[in-house]
Amino acid sequence: MENDAKRNHEDILSEENTDSSEQTSSHEKDMAFTESDNIDEDIQSDEEEKSENDESDETQELERKLADATNRMLRIQADYDNFRRRTKQEKESAAKYRSQSLAEKLLPALDNFERGMMITPQEEETKSLLQGMEMVYRQLKDALAEEGIEPIETVGKPFDPHYHQAVMQVETDEFESNVVVEEMQKGYQLKDKVIRPAMVKVNA
Repeated sequence: MENDAKRNHEDILSEENTDSSEQTSSHEKDMAFTESDNIDEDIQSDEEEKSENDESDETQELERKLADATNRMLRIQADYDNFRRRTKQEKESAAKYRSQSLAEKLLPALDNFERGMMITPQEEETKSLLQGMEMVYRQLKDALAEEGIEPIETVGKPFDPHYHQAVMQVETDEFESNVVVEEMQKGYQLKDKVIRPAMVKVNA
């Protein structure tokens, strides 16, 4: 009987050890599964973070390319606007001053007419010739005036280097200082542009 009781006791201990071992093994397996799950979650988290970083880098690169393209487009637009404005100004200037070349060629002829009309005629034939010259001179001046070409004012006006070319300086009480006292050669301007400055004497 004692032997049977002893064996029963040993069997019970063996079963308890077996159960304990199985529980330990089961717990270890659970721990292993948990660690494996954690590793998988970490890997997945790293992959998601890497994917988000890649997407962020791609987005930044696309934004940079878009900004570069926008800047290039704005520069092209600005260049085109400048070209169009410059072309328009050139056309307007060409139309505004189209008579300048012709006027520059006619001015020496006007000078000759003016010098010729300063002669005092002594004979009737000369007087008749002079009258013809005066008529042609007036017609030329009228034609130039229609194109916006006018003589520059001189005598009695303050000296202006933009309009006047001083060829001599004099002293007189008839005019204030730095005032044009005599015109040596007429100057002309086309609208607001000086074609030829007037040659003048200026009071000191």
